[in-house]
Amino acid sequence: MTDTLVFDTGMKALVKTLGPVEAERFVMIVQREPFDYTRWSADLFEDISLDELNRRAMAWQTKHFGEA
Repeated sequence: MTDTLVFDTGMKALVKTLGPVEAERFVMIVQREPFDYTRWSADLFEDISLDELNRRAMAWQTKHFGEA
């Protein structure tokens, strides 16, 4: 994907989830706050086993795209 397509897809997802005002607010927060995605993702998943993460990912995929 190009950067433009990633940005467009991401903004559409944010607007769909948060609404246009809160999506813009999110973008402003990300731009002004230092953010370490690697650290954030490590903290986010530190208490979840790989098997549990896989189970959740498969459940999400099934919910949004149907059976693989």
